Amino acid sequence: MARNITSLEGYVRKISEIQPKPDEVLLYRGHPRIEFKLLPSVLRDPKFQEGEHAILRELVASHPADFASDTTTLEQLVRVQHYSLPTRLLDATWNPLVALYFTVREGVDTSGEVVVFRIKKDQVKFFDSDTVSCLANLAHLKTIEKQAIDFTLLGDPFNQQPQIDRLLQFIRVEKPYFKGIIVPDHLKKVLCVKPKHSNQRILAQAGAFLLFGLASALDSHPIPGIAIERIRVNAKQKGKIVKELDRMSVNESTMFPEIERAALYIRKKLL
Repeated sequence: MARNITSLEGYVRKISEIQPKPDEVLLYRGHPRIEFKLLPSVLRDPKFQEGEHAILRELVASHPADFASDTTTLEQLVRVQHYSLPTRLLDATWNPLVALYFTVREGVDTSGEVVVFRIKKDQVKFFDSDTVSCLANLAHLKTIEKQAIDFTLLGDPFNQQPQIDRLLQFIRVEKPYFKGIIVPDHLKKVLCVKPKHSNQRILAQAGAFLLFGLASALDSHPIPGIAIERIRVNAKQKGKIVKELDRMSVNESTMFPEIERAALYIRKKLL
């Protein structure tokens, strides 16, 4: 059941009541509309799913210099996400005030919510994790290949499937030492990933990502190791909370530190 808040003070009070267990961490995500499903953009539309394997290639092929410093598929996905192309990453933050900002910054005609994820610590991985490489490189497989994976197989028979062998080829591009052993259940995970602070926006927003493997929306298909709580924000109070956050320097200028967004924020303040 969602908790309801009408002010920044009330939000801070409710957030302080949600304490992680010793084996958990808390992660946050803000939705301006409560009907938003906990599913990354590439899995929201069949057309995106069908085209996922080509999205990275298209952008890298047309702008190779922008990807020159990226050594892994995860890094490429993070960069693509930055430019609003669909990926299997779901943005999140370690900072509950950042999540609140993204809840109230738009959609003043409808209530929003902050989703609080209770994540087991063993589900939290750094950017260089082998399991992260397995999930991230699913982006290179065609839909028909992902659907053809036989999860009833175990051990060598599972890893000898042509589609898994192809996945291993992509993984070894970034990790030549990677052994040809993928645990089937790992491909069905949703992981919390700590990325490199490779751009100003991730740093400013205390950013993290939920990386989806072959999983469905967390709302309808819970994943072991991830529990969800919700804090609802009344639509009528969004404007008030935006102003309260602004006084704490949580605003468009600080959340989006690129110069064009800072200029837009200053312009709005003058009107």
